[in-house]
Amino acid sequence: MEEHNQSRCAWAEGYFEEYVRYHDQEWGVPVYDDQKHFEFLVLESAQAGLNWATVLKRREGYRHAFSGFEAEKVARFTEEDIQRLLQDTAIIRNQLKIRAAVNNAQRFLEVQQEFGSFSHYIWEFVDGKPLINRWKSREQVPATSPESDALSKNLKKRGFKFVGSTIMYAHMQATGLVMDHTTNCFRYKELTEEKA
Repeated sequence: MEEHNQSRCAWAEGYFEEYVRYHDQEWGVPVYDDQKHFEFLVLESAQAGLNWATVLKRREGYRHAFSGFEAEKVARFTEEDIQRLLQDTAIIRNQLKIRAAVNNAQRFLEVQQEFGSFSHYIWEFVDGKPLINRWKSREQVPATSPESDALSKNLKKRGFKFVGSTIMYAHMQATGLVMDHTTNCFRYKELTEEKA
């Protein structure tokens, strides 16, 4: 694992290698790819009530179980597929969350149909560019925002499940709609300089 002299966001310090790599390479990087957005929708909704490390450790299990996060394939999952996933120890075997992932795949396709892509749809909630925050400490970082409230409300109206404002704020942080690396983190400088 690449070492940095600079500090990281407090939440990523001292965790397992995959977790730190996720922070260093993925978290907060703007995502415009629909398949990646669907992956995070599945993973973030699976996280509800759990911590991110629990989900991240099962990411490859989810990738396998949910057809490489191809929404078109997941949208066609049958009751038989759902029962099979309920036996899959590589993922979190929560029936509501598994059914939500299948439902959300179907709703995801509807959004793509309406907006041309899910990416076009979701980026409208931040006027097409990342919201750059300047938090000095982890304690300052909010759990929700007016933008995540609006996104959550709109997704619920469209029939998505497990898309509360806290989950959607986590999605926005992960996919770079919101830049919440703390200002002392080496990634803050890297990501804000890329925007300059």
